[in-house]
Amino acid sequence: MSLPAGVGGAWAQDLSPDELARISDGVTAYGRALAAGGNATPMSCGLRDAHRGLVAGASGRTEFRRLFVNYLWVDEDLRGQGLGTEVLRRIEAQALKRGCVDALIETLSDRHAELYERLGYAMMAHVHDYVPGFTRYILIKVWRPRD
Repeated sequence: MSLPAGVGGAWAQDLSPDELARISDGVTAYGRALAAGGNATPMSCGLRDAHRGLVAGASGRTEFRRLFVNYLWVDEDLRGQGLGTEVLRRIEAQALKRGCVDALIETLSDRHAELYERLGYAMMAHVHDYVPGFTRYILIKVWRPRD
């Protein structure tokens, strides 16, 4: 393959972290330029213990009037006590205050997909054996229909 006129250099593999960030940033900027409302605003919440520090938390972003939950975590020895549910409800409340109409969450855990469904999320898609032994679940919770 010949390079376009004025483009020279050597092909490279195993790009640096800065080069990888340039690719990611370029794709994101291109996509957001095409879509209205693509102003991502990070958000997070968590529960701190006076002795242990952060013991549960969630992070994500709001964009396109949607909450995208990136991570939902509870310290291993505190799981199964409802902290994850509470953290999710709190980040959802923040998103509602920002005007979001729905929320999107993904998981590789069958158990967590079932939990999210009990919490009002609906299965949008699943990819069986996304990575060996795991199904990727994509779920959405709709608070208000989109226009």
